[in-house]
Amino acid sequence: MSTPFRLNEALLIAGHAFEPFQCVAWAPQDGTGELSLTVIDRANTRICRKQIPSSAYSDPAQLESLLEEVRAELSQEGYKLQSWTMPE
Repeated sequence: MSTPFRLNEALLIAGHAFEPFQCVAWAPQDGTGELSLTVIDRANTRICRKQIPSSAYSDPAQLESLLEEVRAELSQEGYKLQSWTMPE
């Protein structure tokens, strides 16, 4: 069984999942425990935004699945992402 991720680990992983684009990830201080991801292109245009519940970002398998899903959506929209694998 994998060790659950802490918020900072999830932020770092998400930040690398969308290269060469920039991923801005943060946890709003509203007490919901969600992680908010925004992917922006080179012109600082938002190309994607997702809210991830803490139950998903703390579970390595769920986080990987969600990030792969978002990457697939971006690829379908024509964005070319660098190859990426979930760190072990």
